[in-house]
Amino acid sequence: MIKKILLLTLIIARVGFAQAQTADEVYNTYIDFNEAKMNADATRQMTLAEKILPDTAKLSPKVRVSFYNSLAKLYEDDSQSVNAIKYYKMVSAAQPDYYVAHRALGYLYIKDISGKQAVVDANYIQKAKLALPHLEKAQACDPDDNTLAIIKVLYKNLRDEAGLNSLPARLEKLKKNCVDLLSDQ
Repeated sequence: MIKKILLLTLIIARVGFAQAQTADEVYNTYIDFNEAKMNADATRQMTLAEKILPDTAKLSPKVRVSFYNSLAKLYEDDSQSVNAIKYYKMVSAAQPDYYVAHRALGYLYIKDISGKQAVVDANYIQKAKLALPHLEKAQACDPDDNTLAIIKVLYKNLRDEAGLNSLPARLEKLKKNCVDLLSDQ
């Protein structure tokens, strides 16, 4: 009986130690991921991201958000919009004032629709409505003539005069608490 208890205690201790190492290994892989990012090695970065993804819960919340943001940008640069949107949404949910993710989401949502599209169909309406809140947050935090023009075209094409007319007030409200850099510390 004592041998069984001792063996069980030893197993539990090893499992606990293995989990701590696993968390350290995940973080070390994240460090390697960032190094690959700094060296513009997208292939290595993607390989390391695939190792990290199953264990992101073992990263601290700030590190996890930073990782998701970098992964979203990696997917965006690789023309994988669906994956980029997935991770930018996670970033914007965790850091709602981080306007860079909002700008990316806004532009990714409207990527496949033309601003001067002749027919405003259900697909256009859906994508425009998804994009507008993100574009507005980006515009409020980092005003840009091109982004503002796109917002106005979208509202005009949606025939939403009320939305267009209330835009300045919304932008004023949204420009509070803008975050332009994520920290993983």
